Amino acid sequence: MEEALAALQEKLGYQFQSKELLLRALTHKSRAFENGPPAANERAGDNEQLEFLGDAILGFLISELLFSRHPTFEEGRLSQLKAFLVSATHLYESAQSIGLGEYLLLGRGEELSGGREKRALLADAMEAIIAAMYMDGGIEAVKQFVLQRIVAEFDEAAGEDESLVVDYKAALQEMTQTLRLPPPRYITVREAGPEHRKTFTVEARVGPELAENADGTSKKSAGQLAAQRMLECLIERFPPDDADEM
Repeated sequence: MEEALAALQEKLGYQFQSKELLLRALTHKSRAFENGPPAANERAGDNEQLEFLGDAILGFLISELLFSRHPTFEEGRLSQLKAFLVSATHLYESAQSIGLGEYLLLGRGEELSGGREKRALLADAMEAIIAAMYMDGGIEAVKQFVLQRIVAEFDEAAGEDESLVVDYKAALQEMTQTLRLPPPRYITVREAGPEHRKTFTVEARVGPELAENADGTSKKSAGQLAAQRMLECLIERFPPDDADEM
């Protein structure tokens, strides 16, 4: 277990003073309750309370970041960006980028039902990690983690205009269908760097001839950038008039 915790902390880019806090953040209620629920005067050993705190901390940090980055944005625009960054979908993808699922402590039933890949479970675990990090090292430690693991990949995928959250993979899928081309495929061709600052190179391929590569701090962000470049390639090869004729 010590080796697993060391590997996870390397990916998190943070060393916990209290390993008990980290273990609690990784413990799902199905594992904590295997021997029965805690007594009325005992604190549960699972991560649910940490999720509650982590949700509040993440919301505050994202709000502060957006406020400082975009002083001219209206409240509605800021709220849209915040909603995406703290969403379960985005947290799930961030959790996947560090392989968080393999470190979770699950009960037997949850393990057998595929709990390590469940969207809600992984998103909740990310919030618990944030709370544990805050309790262990304070707000600055959490801020660095949030910037590197939750905001950075969004910055890459959104490009220069963070007011737009564009799903380039979905757009590419739609365009290949319109052009009657094979569906796009994505291949991770390279991984480089230390665990806490790893970069990925993903190739977007359409048919046997068309391929575009892109780098990112996660497979998701690299895939989105590769899809964006492939879209630009297809637009150049098949102008709108050509697509209409097909």
